[in-house]
Amino acid sequence: MKHLSAVFLVGHVVIVALFFLCALSLVVLAGGELWHGMLAAGQDIGLRQRFDSLLESIGMLTIALVALELAQTVFEEEVQRDVKVSGPTRVRRYLSRFLVVIVIALSIETLVATFELMHEDPRQLPYVIAIGGSAALLLVAWGVFVRLNRSAEELEPEAMQQAKSEDSKVE
Repeated sequence: MKHLSAVFLVGHVVIVALFFLCALSLVVLAGGELWHGMLAAGQDIGLRQRFDSLLESIGMLTIALVALELAQTVFEEEVQRDVKVSGPTRVRRYLSRFLVVIVIALSIETLVATFELMHEDPRQLPYVIAIGGSAALLLVAWGVFVRLNRSAEELEPEAMQQAKSEDSKVE
């Protein structure tokens, strides 16, 4: 069983490294878009094209942030702490870390897509509304989950203490 656990640990480390490389690549691409939109000397591009490049850069940075946050979450929860997601406290904390990143990213993407499509193709705005609505629905569902999970946590106060003690492994 220890060998299988080591395989999972290596798998988690590889996933963290790939998330990090993807995030780094997206930051480089976002820098390129920013350069193209604002600083590209000698290019005759219009204000609208510059604006689109900036929005594209923001979108890439948002996705890079999500990738970095997911890498950090997997690293801290699976590699550093090596915790098993079994108790209600651990499940809530683990899911909350993922969901906060996803909700924020979807919200930013909704704003970026709204500004972009408002000028290019307003007929596509219902799709943007669906993304924003999904983010809102996910936020509400997360709130309901946390509320319902709280009563389960009160039944196991030692689990909360154990989860808090694991935080010292990350600091």
